[in-house]
Amino acid sequence: MRKLKIGILDLVAKGPTRNLWARTMHANLASIMPQTIAVWCEEEGHDVTFVCYTGLEDPIEEFPETLDLIIIGTFSQGAQLAYALSNLFRSRGAVTALGGPHARCYPEDAQKYFDYVLGFTDKTVVRELLQDCSAHRPTGIQLSADRQPMTLPSVQERWKFIELTHRKAPWFKTVPMLGSMGCPYTCSFCIDSVIPYQPLDFDFIKSDLRFLLGKFKRPIVGWHDPNFGIRFDDYLSTIEDAVPPGSVDFIAESSLSLLSEPHMKRLQRNGFKMLLPGVESWQDFGNKSKTGKNNGVDKVRQVSEQVNMILRYVPYVQTNFVFGLDIDEGTEPFELTKLFLDMTPGAYPAYLLLTSYGQAAPLNLEYQRDGRVLPFPFYFLDSKRGMNITPKNYAWDEFYDNVIDLIKHNISLRNIYKSYKAIDAFMPRWVNVIRVLPWFEQLKYYREIRRRLDEDPQFRPFFERQTTEIPQFYIERIRKSLGPLWEWLPEGALYHDPNAYFKAQKNSLTQLENTS
Repeated sequence: MRKLKIGILDLVAKGPTRNLWARTMHANLASIMPQTIAVWCEEEGHDVTFVCYTGLEDPIEEFPETLDLIIIGTFSQGAQLAYALSNLFRSRGAVTALGGPHARCYPEDAQKYFDYVLGFTDKTVVRELLQDCSAHRPTGIQLSADRQPMTLPSVQERWKFIELTHRKAPWFKTVPMLGSMGCPYTCSFCIDSVIPYQPLDFDFIKSDLRFLLGKFKRPIVGWHDPNFGIRFDDYLSTIEDAVPPGSVDFIAESSLSLLSEPHMKRLQRNGFKMLLPGVESWQDFGNKSKTGKNNGVDKVRQVSEQVNMILRYVPYVQTNFVFGLDIDEGTEPFELTKLFLDMTPGAYPAYLLLTSYGQAAPLNLEYQRDGRVLPFPFYFLDSKRGMNITPKNYAWDEFYDNVIDLIKHNISLRNIYKSYKAIDAFMPRWVNVIRVLPWFEQLKYYREIRRRLDEDPQFRPFFERQTTEIPQFYIERIRKSLGPLWEWLPEGALYHDPNAYFKAQKNSLTQLENTS
C-alpha cells in the first residue's frame, strides 16, 4: 500500500463563528472517533493532518495543499459545510470520506457528495478504505462494520490529537473518554437506543486516568457515554482504583434512575462536577427518571426533589427536555417545565425540539410513513432550529407560541437571578451566565419563525407540507454562514428526500418478497 497524505476533519461547528460560547467551549466538544481514525491511519503507516474545526479557523488553510484522502466527521447540522468541503477537496484531487452521525443517518444522501460513507467504523473498515482509496463517482460507496468497535485507542494513543485541539481552548480543557457504547434504554427518538449496550475495557480506563494525572494538575474528563454508569459500581470502583479521590473532575450524561443519594455521595467523593440527566417528558420515559407511572405534576415534584438533592452533591446539573412528542398536548408540557424551573432554580434546562434524523431511530419510519417529515436543510437539524416533524397535537403557530413563552420565562431577570443565587460554586455560576446568552438569540430566532408563519408567503405552505420549496429565509442563513464556501456547495445539496429511510426499507422488503 502506498503512503497516503490524509486529512482528518472533525466538524464541531457548522460554519464560521466568533461568539463567546464558541471561543470558550467548542474545542471541548471534539468527538472521539475522528481522533481514533487518525490513530488507526497512522498505525497503517500514513501521514495524518488532524483538525478540529471550531468555527474560528479557516478549514482549508489548516491542511496541506495536496491530500490523497480527507475524512470528515460531522453531525447533520454540519452536512452542508461538509458537502461544500468535499467538493472543494475533490477539485484538488483528493478522495473524500464522510463519517459520524450524519453518515449513519443519511447515507444515501451523503453518497452523492462523498466517495465513501462510513457507518459503524472499526479498524477493519478503515483498512479497507485505505487499501482502495479511489474515487467513486457520481455515487460513493458505503462501508460499515456489523457493530461498534469492541476497543478504541487509549487516551495516550490519541494524546497528540487531543493536545492539538486543546490549543484552541483558552482555559477550560476537557478530555473526551468513553466507558461504554450503546444504551440499555429504548427512547424511541434516540440514535443510541438501537445500539446494544457494551462496556469497554476497565483496565484501559484505569490506564487512561493515570496517564492524565501526569499531564494535568487536575484533569477534566468528559464521558461521551449516552448514559454513564449503567454498571455503576464497576465504573466507580475502576475510577477509585485508578486515581486518588477527587483528583480528576468528571462530566457525565446519566439517567436520573442511577442518581440516588448513595450514588451521589460516591460521585461527589470521586470528583463529579457536572451531570446531564434526561427528563425528556413529563408524560413518558419514567424508566429513565425512575418516576414509574408518575406523570404530570407528580413527576415534576418527584424530579425536582431529586435534582435539588443532586445539586447538594454536584455544583452543575443540566436537565434535558424534548418538546413536540406525540404525547404532548396543549400548554401542559410547557407549564410543567416552568413549574420545574421555579422549584429547581439551580438546574440549567436544555430544550430540544423533536427532530427526525433519517435512519437514526426506528420511530422515524413511522414519521416518514405518515408523511410528517419536512425537508428542512440539514444545517437546521440541531434539535433546536429546525423541528422537522409536524406536531401531532399542535398547529405550528400554537407550538411556537408555547416555546417562545417558555423561553421568556426562562430568561426573565427573576429566573436568572434565582439561578445565580442557587449555585454556590464560582465556575458553575458563570457557566450558567454564559449559557443564558444564547437563549436571547434563540428567542429572537423563534419569534422570527413565528412572525414569518403569519407574514411570509413561503413559510406556511412549506410547514404544512404543501410544497418542498425551501423558504428563502433559510437559504440566506446558510449562504451567510458558509461565506466563501457557499460557492462550493454542490448543486442540489440544500435538498434531500426526508422519506429516504422509509423508501429504502420498503424497497428492501419488496426485493426480499420477490426472491422468496
